[in-house]
Amino acid sequence: MLKVGIVGSTGRVGTLLIDDLKKDSEVQLAGIHVFDKLEKDVPSDVIVTNDMKVLMDSVDVVIDFSAPSATEELLTQVIDNNVRKPLVIATTGFSKHQQNLLIEASKLVPILYSTNMSLGVAVLNKLVSLASKTLSDFDIEIVEQHHRYKVDSPSGTALTLAEHAARARDLDLDKVRISGRDGDIGARTKDEIGVMSLRGGDIVGRHTVGLYNDGEFIELHHTATARNTFSKGAIKVAKWLVNKEPSLYSINDALGL
Repeated sequence: MLKVGIVGSTGRVGTLLIDDLKKDSEVQLAGIHVFDKLEKDVPSDVIVTNDMKVLMDSVDVVIDFSAPSATEELLTQVIDNNVRKPLVIATTGFSKHQQNLLIEASKLVPILYSTNMSLGVAVLNKLVSLASKTLSDFDIEIVEQHHRYKVDSPSGTALTLAEHAARARDLDLDKVRISGRDGDIGARTKDEIGVMSLRGGDIVGRHTVGLYNDGEFIELHHTATARNTFSKGAIKVAKWLVNKEPSLYSINDALGL
């Protein structure tokens, strides 16, 4: 039985992850990290702690749906305190320093990092790469929609889609990404990739990648209708990751894409 720990257990996906772990016969919820009081009922044998090292010492693998500051503490345990446990990380909004910590920690333990744990989004990334390379003269625009409470913008998923599109065309995303247009800005440049955000209501997540040309266009859509799409995906990749060598993996690696 694979013992799983959760960081970000009080978040929207973290609470669903607790339920989904209970339903899976191959895994066991063994530990939960909390900053505040845990509102959800868990079995008495589950360790609930605000000490990241205690959590990591009690489990076989950690699944992290938290905030950048919590993920930074998790990665610091690996780098500074010699805690060697596989990590599945789905947190978004990292600073450059936190991105560097992720890379350094992956040299010591296996880490699967994905801005979206949806299996459908993993396939969408591949389709975007193919379409962007094949339709090299088409303009690329990405629109993402999320609930009113989402704090980062654009979403990590939208940025990952944009990275796949840029990489397929040998472009530096930082140089070609446009995430806002207002006023007399002039005509669209050939290489720019638009990444726009909408926020409202209780939208779980919707991403549209459009490739537009004179006379035709193609749009690729992914819509998440339930948040446990992400928790179930995280459990699936955690099972795959647990016996891997130290490295930084993607969800595509786990799915063989």
